[in-house]
Amino acid sequence: MIRRLRGILRIRTAFGFLLALLLGAAFAAIPVCALLPSLWGFVAASAVSYLVDEWLHSREPEFIARLAAFRLNRIMRFLARSAMLLVLADRLDAPDPLVIGGLVVCGAQFSLLMLYTALHRSIRLSRVLPVVVRNMDMSALRLPKSPPAFLYHRYLRKLLHFDLAFHAGLLAGLATGEWELVKAGYALTLALPALALLALSFQFRRARRTPGRERIIAEVNRQLAVQRPEVALYFSFAAVSQDFMYQVNMWIETLESLDLRPLIILRERASFRFLSRTRVPVVCVPKADDLAELDLPDLKVVLYPGNAGKNVHMLRVAEAKHVFIGHGDSDKLASSNRVSKVFDEIWVAGRAGRDRYQRVRHAISDDAIVEVGRPQLAPIRLHADHRPGPVPVVLYAPTWEGWSDDDCHTSLIPMGVTLVRMLLEQGVRVIYKPHPLTGRRSAKAAAADQAIQAMLRADNRSREAKRTAAAVAEARPRLQALQARIDALSGRMRTGDDAEQTRSARPAGHEGSDEWHELHAEWHRVFWETRGPVRHNVILKTLPTLYECFNQADILISDVSSVVADFVASLKPYVLTNADNLPDDEFRAAYTTAGGAYLLDRECTRLPQILDSVRAPWHDPMRPHRRTLKEYVLGPDQPTSMERFNAAVNALANKAAVQRWERYLGGGPQHHDFPEEAAVAGLSFGWFSREPGYPESM
Repeated sequence: MIRRLRGILRIRTAFGFLLALLLGAAFAAIPVCALLPSLWGFVAASAVSYLVDEWLHSREPEFIARLAAFRLNRIMRFLARSAMLLVLADRLDAPDPLVIGGLVVCGAQFSLLMLYTALHRSIRLSRVLPVVVRNMDMSALRLPKSPPAFLYHRYLRKLLHFDLAFHAGLLAGLATGEWELVKAGYALTLALPALALLALSFQFRRARRTPGRERIIAEVNRQLAVQRPEVALYFSFAAVSQDFMYQVNMWIETLESLDLRPLIILRERASFRFLSRTRVPVVCVPKADDLAELDLPDLKVVLYPGNAGKNVHMLRVAEAKHVFIGHGDSDKLASSNRVSKVFDEIWVAGRAGRDRYQRVRHAISDDAIVEVGRPQLAPIRLHADHRPGPVPVVLYAPTWEGWSDDDCHTSLIPMGVTLVRMLLEQGVRVIYKPHPLTGRRSAKAAAADQAIQAMLRADNRSREAKRTAAAVAEARPRLQALQARIDALSGRMRTGDDAEQTRSARPAGHEGSDEWHELHAEWHRVFWETRGPVRHNVILKTLPTLYECFNQADILISDVSSVVADFVASLKPYVLTNADNLPDDEFRAAYTTAGGAYLLDRECTRLPQILDSVRAPWHDPMRPHRRTLKEYVLGPDQPTSMERFNAAVNALANKAAVQRWERYLGGGPQHHDFPEEAAVAGLSFGWFSREPGYPESM
């Protein structure tokens, strides 16, 4: 019952649930104490409500958002507290002028709050730009600075707390009979927001100097004319968050290694908060009309890591070739979707991807499918280079529940808790990394996820608890410092708006790349060393990365997903969950990656036998099957995936250049004997030329 209630209220922790109950009790006690009247009871209840409210705001933001959905937002809570204070004053026979004055002060405070909100909104809207950029020099626009943080960020929280002077003065007056204290509190409660409003008005005058839409787009096009991008990565997702931006971040280093000049095009403003470090120019264009005004005459290839409705805004660019590259290779329906037919080509990792599309009633032409490997898998260490620890390390990485029950492949609901309980009985070390979207749609998946985390925390308390906990606590400041520096090098702005992001944007070079990789390596070294060789780990954030978890693990247990296909690159043993208890032959026929996997039944009865492949490596009958499957799923080791991907980009760009030239001549190849070599040599309008003053490939 309590777990269900926590789910409804969206409270993550048991302590948070207790504080939520305390907040409710405090607000229930406030009117009771006001009507009795009980001065000190009111003081206690009011103080508790202030303190608990602030704690919940910082630690349980989803619960606070839930209160707002129930029409119990912060303004209502502050207003109710002030109204009950005036009721208390009246019940304690405070002078009528002071009670009436309190009503006037409350009304004036909230009037000032409304004026401040209107002015703040005007400033904020003026700083919303049609195009936001990174790694481009937009200094010519002379965008105004963001207002000071104390005036601009979390302003509502600060202004509402000015009522503390009102409360303190009136309560002190009621307790002592010194009414001058009440007047001083009233004066402060009015003066402080009035001064803040005056200060913000000066910022409003500065914000009005923000350039208009036409000038901003013109400057972006001027910068694009300097960059002359030839290949673009295009990404859109309606509910962009950290959970989805991995689809872009996984391709960044690949883009930076191409021969052609790259560009990243994003469609949602929130994307910038979670975009990883890159020296590639980035533009975020939320509106389709603004995207249509970007001048990209040299663009020949557009890469799409995801299928989204806004893809049509870019697909209409006929001069470029459009390629679906996806964000992972798996046996899920998304990896062989008929929607992919709208693209000129579909790039898959290996032969398995080609066969997967061909099974969809031949919806996709075989000529449109190109095998390019998975360039991102280079950081994954091979099984031969792995050094086992004192106990086997099992990485459990279940997928999420999907958008509908038809797509549900997660093992969390039917067998996740049973699996982890049996792993603990086997005495192994567990690294638990659920999919970022786990629990977004299914309450059962969320409950299983929380139960697994609780089991691992409880077991950790018996595994070198004091020593490991002390090491983890000691390393926390170091990890936070490393993370802050990584974020700084990434160009992420946690509090900046469109104008501030674009104002601080500058062309990126190679100088920060080595430091960024060194910081990543150092972060992971500190993290794993302080966790010790036997402690379980629950991984919920972007660091440590999935591939670093691969490198720590002796064996993977997962569901049908791209995680399994990527893990195949390591040649380590892995397990696929068979929650429906299908016959082995039927399961392997349905899912390509099952060809090299151990299959785990719903009751997990096979688990001890499967773990023998780690405890006794010579007893690993699936080893030869994994070697065969690796090439089938991911392609050959030589040439490398990066070389194959780069060659595919170049070949398609050449094809686009030839077709552009043919269209320019007013006919097709049947009318013009124009050799492809001419386009490659740079005769087609300088599309491939490196003229003086233009940057080389990044």
